[in-house]
Amino acid sequence: MAVRKNPRPGRPVRGSQTGRPIMALLDLLGRRWSLRVIWELREGGLSFRALQQKCDGVSPTVLNTRLAELREAGVLVQREGDGYRLTREGAGLLAALAPLDAWAKGWARDG
Repeated sequence: MAVRKNPRPGRPVRGSQTGRPIMALLDLLGRRWSLRVIWELREGGLSFRALQQKCDGVSPTVLNTRLAELREAGVLVQREGDGYRLTREGAGLLAALAPLDAWAKGWARDG
């Protein structure tokens, strides 16, 4: 199966020849640093350098790649002087992940 570089619904992605939307999302979020970038933007915009520092010094190449993928997916935008920010879609995605965060906190307590 040929997998496109940037996962999008309707295109072949890891785990789905047809690019089912949930599989495209899981492909995007499963890439190194994608979730961390989204998480670090939860409180507002960050410059590239600030985002890199918050992501424990991720390499500039990897961070640029993830930012481009997340921009193309409509999860974040880059604004002059404001750095990177979540879009409405990105904020919705973050909200959808909140139950997983709550579950993980309970798992950590119980484990």
